[in-house]
Amino acid sequence: MAQTSFILSIIVLLIAIIGFLYTYSLGRRQKLQEQYDAPVNEKIQEHPYIRNPVLLAYVLAGLLALGMIIYLALNRG
Repeated sequence: MAQTSFILSIIVLLIAIIGFLYTYSLGRRQKLQEQYDAPVNEKIQEHPYIRNPVLLAYVLAGLLALGMIIYLALNRG
């Protein structure tokens, strides 16, 4: 279990670092363009919840956590 936690911690740390660097680069690029607000794409307007990456990340994290809880409950019982 300790090895699994260590590997998952490394993966989470890598995702956080990559996400921070990506967000920082997007912010710099947007600052250079001086365009902070752009029109919303029609496909996104039609499906605002499905095309929302933050919402999808929360749903995916919840499903992964639920899967881990179920897996641990079945293996420890």
